[in-house]
Amino acid sequence: MTENRPKTLLAMGPEIASRLVTGPVRERLVAVADVDPGLVAADFADPAVAGALAEAEVLYTSWYCPPVTEEVLARAPRLRAIVHAAGSVKHHVTEACWRRGLLVSSAAAANAEPVAEYTLAAILFTNKRVPDIARLYRERRAPLDLDGLFPGFGNYRRTVGVIGASKIGRRVIELLRPFELDVLVADPYLTEDLGVPHVELDELFERCEVISVHAPALPETRHLVNAARLARMRDGATLINTARGALVDQDALIAELASGRLYAVLDVTEPDLLPPGSPLYDLPNVLLTPHIAGSLGGELARIADLAVDELARYAAGLPFAHGVAVEELATIA
Repeated sequence: MTENRPKTLLAMGPEIASRLVTGPVRERLVAVADVDPGLVAADFADPAVAGALAEAEVLYTSWYCPPVTEEVLARAPRLRAIVHAAGSVKHHVTEACWRRGLLVSSAAAANAEPVAEYTLAAILFTNKRVPDIARLYRERRAPLDLDGLFPGFGNYRRTVGVIGASKIGRRVIELLRPFELDVLVADPYLTEDLGVPHVELDELFERCEVISVHAPALPETRHLVNAARLARMRDGATLINTARGALVDQDALIAELASGRLYAVLDVTEPDLLPPGSPLYDLPNVLLTPHIAGSLGGELARIADLAVDELARYAAGLPFAHGVAVEELATIA
């Protein structure tokens, strides 16, 4: 058991806590921190958490954590760090937190893994036209002229474009290395060599059979994938979006998809829950999933474990391995 066990308060949605802090994760958490795993701050104004908030040195947060505002910090005089068992910290780590100089960590690296795995599967399946062939086989229940229907289909020497050298984008590039695919990356902030050609965004749209979006949702990236760039895509190319729906001009994409010229794998849309009448539900060249690429089910233990690891580093007086700096906020999700 850790000698220095910092007083820690869980702050997240209660239903998240019931799925995240269980079994071995719960055991490790209470071993490294002085924490009541049954006490969850879903609302910092709740009198039931006032005492724990006043004593807390660390907040162990996850989805639906309320914003840590100036008023909250006034009631948490001993708070020194926020360890986030999820991805983006922008929803709850406010300017007031940075002004106080709180240490902040994120489990975005752990959450990147299932998104990258989903993307890899989508790339391999869409190049092989697996969703389309499965649908046609079910409909026709007869032999299919696959070469006639999908000339040149398959993965060998296909060109894949990755938009955004984010944690997820980089992991996708790593996962693609064993396959005989040509990979390109586009990111205006990329300064290092990732082992694949770094190209301008418009060139990526022109050269790739599959394009996967991994850029952060920022004001300047809204509709990054616009009508003009979609028009540059090759006939029969596929757009994969596991990032945020706002990155894609959805009306322009629907127009291209309705023409039959392009394919899409969409795990995120705008809005996230589409209205029942959206054509994306019915277009045969769209694989649509309800935002499942990130950590779900048993994958939640990975992000919870990483956050406990970070808490253990803090307790030992070590810097976070996955710290977030205020300077990064302009270019991360």
